[in-house]
Amino acid sequence: MTNQQELMIIVGTPPAALERILDAISTAGGGIIGHYTHCAFVSTGQGHFKPDATATPHIGAIEQINTVDEVRIETFCSRAVARAVVQAIRAAHPYEEPVIYVIPLLSEADL
Repeated sequence: MTNQQELMIIVGTPPAALERILDAISTAGGGIIGHYTHCAFVSTGQGHFKPDATATPHIGAIEQINTVDEVRIETFCSRAVARAVVQAIRAAHPYEEPVIYVIPLLSEADL
């Protein structure tokens, strides 16, 4: 393995929060390639969830299955800044419980 492990970060969000979350990721050191910031793949889809009686959802009805439009952000960061990137996403995200995937990546040299 290389000394600087890269991680893929994936999170879904309402479309209106996209730029705020990308800004947070970039400020924390994620999604940066050379002289480019805010690097990410963004796709549209639908989120599906059912808040329980004690939840305070940003969108959707309590105790009902909800389907809402979302965008999926796929980006990356070094292991060294991963905790800061995840904390920045949580701080910028409108959802009470955002789902954030953190996936270790192999470099071409590791193949």
